[in-house]
Order: sequence, then C-alpha cells, then structure tokens
Amino acid sequence: MTPTRPQGADAPQNVIEAASTVSPLAQTPALPMPASGQLYAAVDLGTNSCRMLIAQPKGSQFVILDSFSKTVQLGAGLEASGRLSRASMQRTLQALHICQRKMEALGVTRMRLVATEACRRARNGRDFMRQIKRETGLYFEIIKAEEEARLAVISCAPLVLPDTEQLLVVDIGGGSTELVWVDISNVAPNQRAQSIMRLHSGFGAQAQGGARVVDWISIPLGVATLKDQFHDVEDDGARFALMSWFFEEQLANFSPYNSAQARAGFQIIGTSGTVTTVAASFLGLKRYDRAKVDGLHMTSDQIHSVIREYLTLGPEGRRRDPRIGRDRHTLIMSGAAILQALMRIWPTDKLSVADRGLREGLLYAQMSADGVLEDGPFL
Repeated sequence: MTPTRPQGADAPQNVIEAASTVSPLAQTPALPMPASGQLYAAVDLGTNSCRMLIAQPKGSQFVILDSFSKTVQLGAGLEASGRLSRASMQRTLQALHICQRKMEALGVTRMRLVATEACRRARNGRDFMRQIKRETGLYFEIIKAEEEARLAVISCAPLVLPDTEQLLVVDIGGGSTELVWVDISNVAPNQRAQSIMRLHSGFGAQAQGGARVVDWISIPLGVATLKDQFHDVEDDGARFALMSWFFEEQLANFSPYNSAQARAGFQIIGTSGTVTTVAASFLGLKRYDRAKVDGLHMTSDQIHSVIREYLTLGPEGRRRDPRIGRDRHTLIMSGAAILQALMRIWPTDKLSVADRGLREGLLYAQMSADGVLEDGPFL
C-alpha cells in the first residue's frame, strides 16, 4: 500500500463528531447535553492494542479516572490474508467486554470509540464493527488516517516549546505512522499551543495567523506491519537496517522531507509506545513512570545509544529486559527503525517524548465540541 496523502489543501469537512453523532454502522439515539461532572470515554482500537481512557472535564484540562490497555494483535496475519483473523477478533472482543464493563460501572454516556489502520485495510473490517456492536453494545467507527493524524497533533499541543516555529508530530502506530508538519512561525509564542489545539475542527479550518498545516502523510507501516514486511530476514542487525531504509523511502514525497529547514526553531514530538519505551530505557526505568517520560527531551545521540544497546542485546536479551516489557519486545526494533530514520533525516538533534495520543485527542475533541472545557492548554 502507498502512503495516504491529502487530495488538496483542505481536510474533509465535518471530521469532528461528538459522541452522539449517528454512526453509519448503527443508528444510535441522540444523547442529552452533558451535565456538570459528566464522564467521557475514548477507545482506540489499533492494529496491535486496544486502549481506553475515562476522564472528567476540569477547567481547561481533564482528569483521568480509569484506563485500560491490552495487546490484542488485531492485525496479526493481515499482511498475508487481507482479513482480520478469527483469533485476533476474539482477543479484541474479550478486551472490549472489559472496556464495556468499566464504562458501565462508572456510568459513562459520552464516548467516542474508533478503529484505525487494521480495520481500514481489512476486507472484513466493517463486518467486525457490526460484530462488536452485536456482542458488546459498543458503537465503533473506522476513522480515516487524516483524522487519526489530527487527533495525535492536538493531544501533543501542550508539549510545544515557546521557541518552536516549525513542528513535526510523529505518531508511530501498530499499522501506520502519521506525520504532520505544522508551521506556527506567525503565531505569538504564548499562543502556539492553543493555536494547534484549534486544529481539532480540521486541518482545513485554519484561522488567519494561526497554526498552519504545511503537509501531512500517513504511511501504512507501523511497528507490526513493518515487522511483518521483513520477518524472513534472519540476521537481527540486517533486518533493522533494512526496515529503517525501507521506511525512509516512503517519505520521498512528503514535501518537508525535500525542503531545507533551519535547525533553530524546529521541534519533533514523538508519540507512541516505541518512543516512550526508548525513553524509559534511557532513564533506566524497570517500572514505567509516565510522569518521568511524558515531556522528556532526548538528543539523537541518546536515542541512538539506546537503539545500539537493543541491537547488542539481541532478540533474547530484549525479551528479558524489564525496561522494554513482554508485550513490546518483538516490536521494539521495527519501531526503533522508524524512529532512527526520522532522526536521521530532519534538522534537529532533539526529540520531545509524548505519552499521549489518539485517546487524549478523542477526549479533547468531544469535550471541546460539547463546550465543557475552558479556553487554554489541557493535560
């Protein structure tokens, strides 16, 4: 599959939907406007994981009340068959039953539940959405890559540095990687984060003098799909090098890739399990601590040092390394290959680490649409 690109300067209209929006797969009744203190939920059903957050608005922010994450490997075997397997769908349904019980126990009525790359690509993806509705009562929608990229961008807005003029947000998923280039050079430094958050209404809805999306791209290669592309290469180091080179090739038509960019005022924010795992390894965390990882700034030398250590450990060493974790050891090198390619080709020697992404973007979009957040940064 080729990378997804926009067909024009504007994103499709009406890409933000409140939780009460009617799904094309299931006609859901309109929900009343939220009462004070009402809870919101967001579920991200990706190629590798199922993740949920339940939150409550508080001023310009929201407070997380419950969360859930489970590796379900929904995209296992998709590259070969073009379909979601029965085993992967069953694992996913088990995880979604847990999400449903958690939301019901807390009385959540405002929710946005989305599926991404695996379900976009699978021939039986929409059939699976209907099966989820029948068996769990949850109404999922398959969102476009464009919306996935936008939600990742707004979730990272609070991490934008005051002196940043050109921003690249990278979201490395299980089945795809989204890159969004944002120009905020014409925005006052103290307004840059808020300007990016206003992109929740669409990449095409850019106010004069606000954040401007220069370009974006969705590459159908994430940690799971890139790993599957090179599963037959036995040598660990050779496989890593091939994955990194292959990923870089997919960026040839991304306009900022071919543009001269000044090092000053350039910032990359990376959001993904790969980025947070590399950060946790750099910090030597045997038990993950979001407070230490989210917002961390790493140099390219520090990132490359961690990746070299991963290669030295080899597959068995990575499996035993507590900083990587049992759920991620088989995928960390494909993610590291993507990360290394990105750090190699853009004019910066620093990366900002974001332990946030699609779920936070979904929560912010819902709350913003409902008007329950005060103006200002969140999280």
